[in-house]
Amino acid sequence: MLLNAIRFGVGVLVLVTSPVLLGTAIGQTSQNAALSKLDMSLAASVREGDSGWKRVIIQTSRDDVPLLAGLLYARGNIVGRVHPSISGLTALVSASELAVLAQIPSVKAISVDAVVTATQTTPPSNTTATPFTLRATLGLPINTPKGQGVGVAVIDSGIEPGREFEDRIFRFYDFTASGGTSTPTDDYGHGTHVAGLIAGEGASQTKYRGVAPSTRLIVLKVLDGNGAGYTSDVISAIEFVTAKRAALGVDVINLSLGHPILEPAETDPLVQAVEAAVRAGTVVVVAAGNYGISQQTGDPGYAGIVSPANARSAIAVGSARTFETNVRSDDRVATYSSRGPSWYDGFAKPDVIAPGHRLVSVAAQASRLYLEHPELRVGSSYLRLSGTSMAAGVVSGTVALLLEANPSLTANAIKAILEVTAFRMHDDAGVEYDFLTQGAGAVNPAGAIALAAQIDTSAPLSAPWLVATVDPYTTIDGETLAWAQNIVWGNTAGYGFAMETNEPAWAANIVWGNNIVWGNNIVWGNNIVWGNNIVWGNNIVWGNSLLGAVDGADIVWGTAGSSPELTIWGNLDGSMTSAGFFLTLFSF
Repeated sequence: MLLNAIRFGVGVLVLVTSPVLLGTAIGQTSQNAALSKLDMSLAASVREGDSGWKRVIIQTSRDDVPLLAGLLYARGNIVGRVHPSISGLTALVSASELAVLAQIPSVKAISVDAVVTATQTTPPSNTTATPFTLRATLGLPINTPKGQGVGVAVIDSGIEPGREFEDRIFRFYDFTASGGTSTPTDDYGHGTHVAGLIAGEGASQTKYRGVAPSTRLIVLKVLDGNGAGYTSDVISAIEFVTAKRAALGVDVINLSLGHPILEPAETDPLVQAVEAAVRAGTVVVVAAGNYGISQQTGDPGYAGIVSPANARSAIAVGSARTFETNVRSDDRVATYSSRGPSWYDGFAKPDVIAPGHRLVSVAAQASRLYLEHPELRVGSSYLRLSGTSMAAGVVSGTVALLLEANPSLTANAIKAILEVTAFRMHDDAGVEYDFLTQGAGAVNPAGAIALAAQIDTSAPLSAPWLVATVDPYTTIDGETLAWAQNIVWGNTAGYGFAMETNEPAWAANIVWGNNIVWGNNIVWGNNIVWGNNIVWGNNIVWGNSLLGAVDGADIVWGTAGSSPELTIWGNLDGSMTSAGFFLTLFSF
């Protein structure tokens, strides 16, 4: 049973037989200090005296992974994949061993191998009479641009080949329990839908064409037929793509999945894998999550960002409702779209908002979503889904178009372009949403492409790099909207046309939000005002209740002290002991 509990695959560690003696580590630090190396879930297990087996990701000091693996093996634990980008490994260990393992000086952090999910809502059945196409509301002509020459890695539930993708599925890899096949497949259907928003051809109906329909797709299956998978599989897929980035031609990674944040970003293994991918030159786009509103009370809530959307260098995307019109002024942030700040660190997220509600895209006709949910079907070839998963796909397609316009742009420059050219959004009363709700604003692909095409990245640092004047407004469906011209850098909102010069901030080796020396062409405003909905400290206000009250191993969702079925964790087998009422409703 235990041998089947953890998968072994490419990159399995060769164990050594001369481990560091565990006794040398015991007593060097107090147990409380050791527990600080555990994420919230594991620390709770230790405090409660749990002795069950835990699937974990252990991060160590550089080059200490082989010694740790030997130690684990010698003590009867099971070691799985190695994760070079985070100097870590996946293992199955007894909970009774966690505190002892945490006392080893070379161990930096121990995290649960959390379940990542992609689930979705059934959109309302009503439709509008107003013609709507995704590319039209993004200000894109029906035929051009198309993302030619750009590669997007879709790390999701897989992909079902067909006319929508033709020969543009460049590679397929399976990182799930059924791994080993190179034949594209998608038994859940989520990945195919996301891939269609990025690069679907619109073969059956042109109006359902994706954002960048000439983009090459590299698809890595990490979610099973229930739309669930393990963090370690996602990390392995990210590392695989990063290591083979040049050979595969990967420019963008799309992650329309996530799990609740259990620890600071600095030790979160999934966040660190994302940061490593960005440092290697890849743009990473992540769904912000769908924890924006209480399904019981309807109260809005903050701090619902999921991991790895809390990675500072990633582009975290929230979802907008377009009301199926092409004009943008009537767009609203979807109520379910997660607001910032990120748990533990207080990072300002999401970064941008994109259409994600009631979007029609390619259906995997052999998938669970298609077969079990006929109400989601649009004709025989498409599905209609909602969520920040869909919004992330729209932004990944947009990034492909920017790279087609200017292949030399860095990840930071692309993120800045998306923010500067965004449209600020407002609610039904005309009140502008705060930065923690909409980030820099709603993506404006037409404006972003216009700006990207005029940037000369060979210009010296702090020198002007625009080769032509760019007017900071965009006309879509006869409506002219001004660009927001703002950037959210760290926890500070800046105003002004920040892209006139080649600033150090746009370099590939800068973590988004780090302190840097700015030029004279951008004036940073006051710190973001978090508003009255946030109470800093141990708890976050959720309407009139609390998000983040710790109850044993759980974070209470809603009123402190609520019953366990209202907590926000889930099981890989699809049961709802923790994923509860909420994760069954929306798609990451």
